[in-house]
Amino acid sequence: MPLTNRVSADGGLHAVAARGTMMGNRGGRLHDPQTQTLGRARWRSRAWICCVLEFRGRKRQVMGEGYTELFFLDEVSAMAAGHRPCFECRRADALRYREAWQRGQGLSAPPSAPEMDRQLHGERTGERPVLALGDLARLPDGAMVRVGETMLTRREGRWLAWSFAGYRPADPSALAGAPETGAELLTPPASVAVLAAGFRPLWHDSAESA
Repeated sequence: MPLTNRVSADGGLHAVAARGTMMGNRGGRLHDPQTQTLGRARWRSRAWICCVLEFRGRKRQVMGEGYTELFFLDEVSAMAAGHRPCFECRRADALRYREAWQRGQGLSAPPSAPEMDRQLHGERTGERPVLALGDLARLPDGAMVRVGETMLTRREGRWLAWSFAGYRPADPSALAGAPETGAELLTPPASVAVLAAGFRPLWHDSAESA
């Protein structure tokens, strides 16, 4: 029976059998260690991070006594859900993310992790922007939107449809409703600016062949 620890691109937590390529957490334990089921809380701090699956040979019991391990298809999905690179197990990537944040926001100095976390938390818990069809073509690679029930991302000028198992070419009809309803921006605007400023997230292998 799959545990409820797979993160969808809109930030929801689900029990699915498909495996992800990255893990992370939301600052603490969200589950009951005895039953391995989630409680009502969906975060314990503003620090929502995205980590590698292996680091320095550390071993963990998933959904044990420690924090709740969350799993993502890839970093594109994690960023859409509101997570950022971990400064411990992914320090080089976290520094690149912070540098791109500084460029994207036009800051005179690099932001601290808590400063980024405060802004991201406000954006992921607030009302998501709705983009007109004409705005979609200006999104950077890796930004994720939702049109109807379909979650989509851009990669090298193509639209890819997201699922827990991977990406596939988007059906042209997936964007058909955007002129009327608009497209809900899933990736927090701060991370969209990071992508636009040159940060390159890690993609699932299926994005290459989609």
